[in-house]
Amino acid sequence: MTEKQNMYERPVEILQRLIRFNTTNPPGNEAACVGYIRDLLNEAGIESTLLAKDPNRPNLIARLQGEGKVPPLLLYGHVDVVTTENQPWQHPPFEGELIDGYVWGRGALDMKGGVAMMVAAFLRANAEGLRPPGDVMLAIVADEEAGGDFGAKFLVEEHPDLFKGVKYAIGEFGGFTLQIGRKRLYPIMISEKQICTIKATVRGPGGHGSMPVKGGAMARLSRLLKALDENDLPVHITPPARMMVEAMASELGGIQGVILSQLTNPALTGAIIKTLGERGRTFYPLFHNTVSPTILQGSTKINVIPSEASVELDGRLLPGFKPEDMMRELRAIVGGDVQLDLVQFEPGPAEPDMSLFDTLGGILKEADPQGTPIPLLLSGVTDGRFFSQLGIQTYGYLPMTLPEEFNFASVIHAADERVPAAAIEFGAQAIYKALQRFG
Repeated sequence: MTEKQNMYERPVEILQRLIRFNTTNPPGNEAACVGYIRDLLNEAGIESTLLAKDPNRPNLIARLQGEGKVPPLLLYGHVDVVTTENQPWQHPPFEGELIDGYVWGRGALDMKGGVAMMVAAFLRANAEGLRPPGDVMLAIVADEEAGGDFGAKFLVEEHPDLFKGVKYAIGEFGGFTLQIGRKRLYPIMISEKQICTIKATVRGPGGHGSMPVKGGAMARLSRLLKALDENDLPVHITPPARMMVEAMASELGGIQGVILSQLTNPALTGAIIKTLGERGRTFYPLFHNTVSPTILQGSTKINVIPSEASVELDGRLLPGFKPEDMMRELRAIVGGDVQLDLVQFEPGPAEPDMSLFDTLGGILKEADPQGTPIPLLLSGVTDGRFFSQLGIQTYGYLPMTLPEEFNFASVIHAADERVPAAAIEFGAQAIYKALQRFG
């Protein structure tokens, strides 16, 4: 057996090698990184296919034959990463160093660590002659961090037949430990919010910069931004959020559980979020459609007072809601003299299919009897939104045992991104068990 053929036993080494490919997006340039994974598969005797909108940005598809008793299971992950520019790293971000039990580097968490788990589990299934209940598909994709045009979106729109019959998928993000008090939870992502980008435009008299204008477009834009800052969009209790809160409240118990359970009472949601302090920021977007002002546009010249000013709003819709719902809720805040235009809407499923949840959660419960799996509604978006258009339910399931003092949120996309090596081994084992049991 060659070195590459037993790489399934070394998911941490796979991760280190993946990190050493600089796949910062833009521009991505994922070809060499994807090529490395393809070489691993080839050495193991597994055929794979490359599909690309751009030759420098290929996507890999591979398949293991199962018994055909149940629909195929899809494993998918992206190998592009966000920038490290202007971030002060303690260790080089593209060397994948193993230091004090942690693998350091961009993508260690998002999501080359998850890809390493999946590839290791896939290679192990092949090496050990596993005949899973159904076929297992592996998709390694490009471009997740910049919208998916060259990755999952391209595959879904141009090659949907590849995924025929697939009902369930494992992707990002979830399965990692979340410590609340003395309780250890394992959130498994079952649903995510939807992208709904909106441009808000206001108008007023323009002119020469030497002749000030009162109450012009810029003043109106400032009032618009102030209104958005001071007012919340309405509270909504969606099925995924309810499932998540009820599971957390049940596990926490006591006064903590009682307080948390009141998040699903619309009359008390806002008050409870305030009571939770900093942690309330995590819950806020799970009960509101939200908009964040991100890009301002006015004059292009210093000496020209603009007659038109606009702001682009990074809007996120709760599952089951439509752009017209967002427009109606925004209109109630900003008034009738603001032009609202829909820029982009990427829908996701209204309600999750929970059929595989108990299987995935049970694997974590076996590995850590003191932990409790719970459903997770993600406030962001993943490539799951594209696969959902084919009727595929994604579970964010990249299991990781994380030390209590490790702040996941503070290092993902940030300087010093790193992951415990033991967590990668834990995840590879959990995903392999999922391949054995998903039927």
